[in-house]
Amino acid sequence: MKRSFLFLAAAAALAGPASAQTVLTVSSWLPPTHGMSVAQKEWCDLLEKNTAGKMKCNILPRGVANPPGTFDAIKNGLADVSFTVHGYTPGRFVYTQMAEFPFLGNTSEPISVAFNRVASKHPEFMAEHQGVKVLSFFTHGPGIVFNTKRAITKVEDLQGLKFRVGGGMVNEISKNLGMNVTLKPAPDSYELLSGGVMDGTLFPAESTESFKIDKIIKYATTFPGGLYNTSFVFMMNQGRYDKLTADEKKAVDAISGEPAARIFGRAWDNVDRRATALMQVNQVQITKADAKFVADVKAKTAPLEQKWVSEAAAKGLKDPAKVLAEFRAEIAKQEK
Repeated sequence: MKRSFLFLAAAAALAGPASAQTVLTVSSWLPPTHGMSVAQKEWCDLLEKNTAGKMKCNILPRGVANPPGTFDAIKNGLADVSFTVHGYTPGRFVYTQMAEFPFLGNTSEPISVAFNRVASKHPEFMAEHQGVKVLSFFTHGPGIVFNTKRAITKVEDLQGLKFRVGGGMVNEISKNLGMNVTLKPAPDSYELLSGGVMDGTLFPAESTESFKIDKIIKYATTFPGGLYNTSFVFMMNQGRYDKLTADEKKAVDAISGEPAARIFGRAWDNVDRRATALMQVNQVQITKADAKFVADVKAKTAPLEQKWVSEAAAKGLKDPAKVLAEFRAEIAKQEK
């Protein structure tokens, strides 16, 4: 009897640490193989490694909500951790549109780090995210114009074609350039382009591979610093974060912010490079916008920056023009 009791006590002691393990439920609305899902798993693996297994992620086999519903899904506790695009809920986020303007940078990692650094200095950015704990801000790589019809070398070439766009600032940019655009989700691109319903789409390089249009598109026009960008937030349910112990919060914080921005930024850059190589294999004609084309785009999109400055100031951001200049300066510093 005494031996049995000792055995049970020892078993209970061994089981103790396992039962004390903290598990975060993690959701992604993209396939597990997508760069963003892979980056999120990398963050999870780092958390588990740094806590010697005391914290880990349970990555769900599918997203708990569609992309536009993800922010509220995390806010309402349907999952603990996920990421989403700010522009998927138009009108909700104003300050983060700063990261979606043309000509910001040529790769995701420097932009993402700069975005996170500048946004973290201004509490107004966090205040737009009530109900979630912001783990990091990041962006995808530079936006490119893709189409199936002709090389685009000037602003006028953008007109007369039908383009799919995903909403947010890219929608405003394309309208200012006189483009005929339709708001459709990114996964619809293959069907829209292969069926001839749309002539083109605006994407980072990565998306040509992700959405399997690399063999459909024939022409791509790139811009120094990108024609546009897309702002993302990586987040945790605020209540879940608040319930973590001090050591657990420290572990989460240590790999969030800039480390997370670098993880997601590097993931975008890796898939952008791979997709660009695939475009070359598939003989996509790539045109680099010349100085005149760039100048014309800048002239037509400049009012969007002024509009953002006014709207951000009206919402409460102190000196938005200075914040935007600080952001651009930080990107330049990161790109060196």
